[in-house]
Amino acid sequence: MTVQLYARDVGSGTPLVLLHAFPLSSAMWLAQREGLAPRFRVVTPDLRGFGGSVLGDDDPSIDAMADDVARLFRRLGLGRAVVGGLSMGGYVAMALCRRHPDLVLGLVLAATRAAADSATVRENRLRQASRLDGDGGTQVLVEEVLPNLVGPTTYRQRALVYGRVRGLVQATPPHAAAWAQRAMADRPESFDTLRGLGVPALVMIGDEDALATEEEARAMSEAIPNAELLVIPRAGHLCAVEQPDLFNQAIAEFAAALARTSR
Repeated sequence: MTVQLYARDVGSGTPLVLLHAFPLSSAMWLAQREGLAPRFRVVTPDLRGFGGSVLGDDDPSIDAMADDVARLFRRLGLGRAVVGGLSMGGYVAMALCRRHPDLVLGLVLAATRAAADSATVRENRLRQASRLDGDGGTQVLVEEVLPNLVGPTTYRQRALVYGRVRGLVQATPPHAAAWAQRAMADRPESFDTLRGLGVPALVMIGDEDALATEEEARAMSEAIPNAELLVIPRAGHLCAVEQPDLFNQAIAEFAAALARTSR
């Protein structure tokens, strides 16, 4: 079946399409919709199975998720957009660049990696997917994924942020999370895509990220012909949620510069 993504669409101007992390939904982009909509058209879809989007019956695949986003572009009448992805959203954004490069005006990659999973990470994803399907609940995500989503500064000083992230994780549909884990486990590496990227890119990483590393972010920025790297202080994996003002400022400057040069 063809999946039609639910998306929040606010503001006007140069379009920004922001793709969310696992195991969250477009609700994670609240501060981006509020902070960036006065200057840009901010489109935040729920990837298939998450939030308001149905899962469908396709085999697990990051490429299928990218094709969903491409259909959303056509449905919303988007020509080209600055596409940003955080973590899993970054995998989808890179697949979009590979499969639908004509849609991408600029690329933002946050807290993600271009390498395929190691055997250990892949096995862990598949184990979690089996438990999600077997339990029919999100306990494995709360126990094993949630602790690495935010950095120590957020744990200590931003209790409301951590509580909100925990609530989003607990609201995740288990079968969608299992599907997404299998899709991520089978994704190919994306360095060839990045080396061939014909648009500017911004790579961001939190300096307290326990899941993606500054070394991996640097490897991506060095593979892309025209890229800048930004390390966000006092932020873990969900840098857009933990340090929204810094994240928004970086995206706004990047997108505004692209809009000027693409006129």
